[in-house]
Amino acid sequence: QVQLVESGGGLVQAGGSLRLSCAASGRTISSYRMGWFRQAPGKKREFVAAITWSGSTLYYADSVKGRFTISRDNAKNTVYLQMNSLKPEDTAVYYCAVYVGGSYYYTSGYDYWGQGTQVTVSS
Repeated sequence: QVQLVESGGGLVQAGGSLRLSCAASGRTISSYRMGWFRQAPGKKREFVAAITWSGSTLYYADSVKGRFTISRDNAKNTVYLQMNSLKPEDTAVYYCAVYVGGSYYYTSGYDYWGQGTQVTVSS
């Protein structure tokens, strides 16, 4: 079993930056592809970004492309999401998860979700 804990969320003004972390325990995630999703109030959980085990291939939602960067440090068993130029519409709870198969862009492709970290962007 893998346990994931997200951190780094908070309140930031529009245009600001945050760096989210997703720390894994229970087993190494170095051989797993990982993803970040987010869920705003009243909305479905949506794909944000994904990364292959080596970090050589990255995937982004169009809404965050050019502003967010996913990365990983396998030695620390941690995945990151650097978020720049934040907008009020980025406000959501952000989750990381282990990719298990299928599409990168849907929650059905993932398992072992963390509890999430709240990101609030004020205008």
